[in-house]
Amino acid sequence: MIFTDFFRNKLMEFYNEEETEKIINGSLIKRKTTLRVNTLKTSVESVAKVFDDNEIVYKHSPFSHTALIIENDNDKIRALELYGNGEIYLQSLSSQLPALILNPNQSCDVLDMCAAPGGKTTQLAMLSNNKCNITACEMNRNRAERLKFNLQKAGWRSSVRRCREGR
Repeated sequence: MIFTDFFRNKLMEFYNEEETEKIINGSLIKRKTTLRVNTLKTSVESVAKVFDDNEIVYKHSPFSHTALIIENDNDKIRALELYGNGEIYLQSLSSQLPALILNPNQSCDVLDMCAAPGGKTTQLAMLSNNKCNITACEMNRNRAERLKFNLQKAGWRSSVRRCREGR
């Protein structure tokens, strides 16, 4: 496979053969689905009950009470009403860290320069109880529309506009 050979050769420029194989093998492992409960619309307990009722096995993240890690079939999640109405947001654990580290208070100003599709932006709104001032920018027209859709779905109470006309 050409890509694999290219990837392996690039890694070998920086790592020994054993480390390179660990990186390649690790990249082939399917990650578990993770999500964030949108506490602007629901509670972790309510989502847990829906998951239990639908036999969706999950565990809580060790670093965020609103993050859940799905242990089994995640195909059911997108069909749930709570997904469709923005009560949960599929988001990797690593993507949840910036907003958690920033930990915005209700009177802060935040500039999100690459805001689409909206995961971190909606998380910042949630963490501040929809009270901090967030300027969410996205230059690409299609991504800006996706951002607008996700912000509205999540219950963001601010206006949405592109920072400048997109491509």
